[in-house]
Amino acid sequence: MGREKKKFRSGAATAFITRNQAIRRLQLSLADFRRLCILKGIYPVEPRHRKKANRGSTAARTFYRVKDIQFLMHEPIIQKFRDFKVFMRKLTKAYGKAEYGAAERLRKNKPVYRLDHIVKERYPTFIDSLRDLDDPLTMCFLFSTLPRLKVVQVDLIQKCQRLTVEFMHYVITARALRKVFLSIKGIYYQVEIQGQTITWVTPHKFSFQDPEDVDFKVMATFVQFYSTLLGFVNFRLYHSLNLHYPPKLALMEGTSRKDDDKTYCLDTEDTAERLAALSQSLVTVSKDAAVDDVEGDEFPAGGSEDPELIEKAKEEEEKLKKLQNLFSNCKIFLSREVPRESLTFIIRSCGGQSSWDKVLSMGATFEESDESITHQIVDRPKQDKQYLSRYYIQPQWVFDSVNAGMLLPVEDYFQGVVLPPHLSPFVEEKEGDYVPPEKQALLDKQRGVDSGISRTESSESEEEEEEEEEEEEAKDEEVDDGDAMEDEDEDEEGDDDDGEEEEEEEGEEEEEEEEVESGDDMYTESKKQSKESKKNRKRKLEVQNLSTLSVEAGEVELEDPKRRKDRQQMEEKKLAVMMIPKKKKRLYNKIMFKRKMQAKEARKLTWKRKEFDKTMKKKKKSRTDK
Repeated sequence: MGREKKKFRSGAATAFITRNQAIRRLQLSLADFRRLCILKGIYPVEPRHRKKANRGSTAARTFYRVKDIQFLMHEPIIQKFRDFKVFMRKLTKAYGKAEYGAAERLRKNKPVYRLDHIVKERYPTFIDSLRDLDDPLTMCFLFSTLPRLKVVQVDLIQKCQRLTVEFMHYVITARALRKVFLSIKGIYYQVEIQGQTITWVTPHKFSFQDPEDVDFKVMATFVQFYSTLLGFVNFRLYHSLNLHYPPKLALMEGTSRKDDDKTYCLDTEDTAERLAALSQSLVTVSKDAAVDDVEGDEFPAGGSEDPELIEKAKEEEEKLKKLQNLFSNCKIFLSREVPRESLTFIIRSCGGQSSWDKVLSMGATFEESDESITHQIVDRPKQDKQYLSRYYIQPQWVFDSVNAGMLLPVEDYFQGVVLPPHLSPFVEEKEGDYVPPEKQALLDKQRGVDSGISRTESSESEEEEEEEEEEEEAKDEEVDDGDAMEDEDEDEEGDDDDGEEEEEEEGEEEEEEEEVESGDDMYTESKKQSKESKKNRKRKLEVQNLSTLSVEAGEVELEDPKRRKDRQQMEEKKLAVMMIPKKKKRLYNKIMFKRKMQAKEARKLTWKRKEFDKTMKKKKKSRTDK
């Protein structure tokens, strides 16, 4: 017989360890243990068999993997935590004995730990750090806007401000911005760096209110690691573009260092303030080694010689170049009431020039009286002094133009005009989903299908079309009322097959009406009316065909290759559905049912939007009549 195994000596009971056991094994306090786990990227886990991992107990406990705790035991930062405890004990003792000289000497020798080795350990390659850059950027941008707090050190806030400005300068130089979106949380930015898509959120510049339910100690520990990571990333990114790091500002044409005005800040803050303005370009390491725009060799996309793929790749490249040079012919002046930092970042990332009143902040490149200004961004109902040589538009024009990849018409964004909806560029509608009419119009503009009609003209044309439709419906109702008796007689004399078809149609209509939700009564009524009108028109056509039976000479129909191809694809799809095995048929039916429900929801939303537009137009008409 084999040796008897004791309980909880193998399996889940030995693979997991509770938090208290881990703290005792590492000989750390709870705060230091949390800080160490955050820095090393080790988080609690949920065992598959919680009762077995908890050795038969059902108490609520936090579990970690044993191998992760063993990995933490060899971390040199643990010794720094212990040295800091000794330092604090000595410092409090020196202040208690009023030995201020010894206390000052101890402060100068305060133990400090570095996180460089942890960054290299967690991100072995540079691409790995770029993939995980979303959260570090969001946290660093958040801390860069914070005021001085008791928990958060001032040095950490200043470091975040410096690193975020450096990253924004890189995005401007590399023209890496792709999407922007304004939301309640803040401003979403999306950039593309070395093939990796990075998205982060920048908070709005509002007055800060210290929330009570937020643990800033934990957040500050995260930001300590994230700031170290962002410093490494900025260093590599700047060297990839042959730029100086730390960044140096290039002198503008016709200026010198003596001409710079330093009356608005201290000499020590001059460089940092000018960098934060984002209005000037950076210095490269050497002019000979500067990266030029050289056209590369053309290779087939994905290693294939498919002309469609090559053409699609060329179109995407042209769109990207157009976006990178979107504001290249624009010289934009920012009024004092608009968000200066975000607009400057977006305009310069797309090749434009921006400036503001030099009294507001440093870094202004041209004045408001400059005759070459093409656009001025304002957010007021009226402007006292206006120039005829420029457009006065609202800030949303910049954001919408970047998302559209083209300069949108300025008429929709004039001063005091009701703005169009700000659509999210991160939402991509699939086939069958509801697409708002504003987005559909924008997609038509991007494809070049725009008819050149303004919003007011399009609304007038829509009103005319609706009036024509209403007149046609009224005529159809009159005809249907006149021919009601004839239709009833002919229906009685009809074949049994027609009666069966009508019964099937009525059955289908009843099933569709049962699917409609109880809250959409008006939607069901409109569906009934449309179905009744369709049925009446069908009966009318049948009566006309029966009354005018005649033989006519046939015409030769040319076969459309596109139609034949579509028909062939439909037959292949039907055959593929028939060949689905019985086990997977249920899953296929579920998928198709979900698609049908999405299409039904999209139809419902379009109907609701039409009804909403009708009510709004009626209200406008009533207001104008009054």
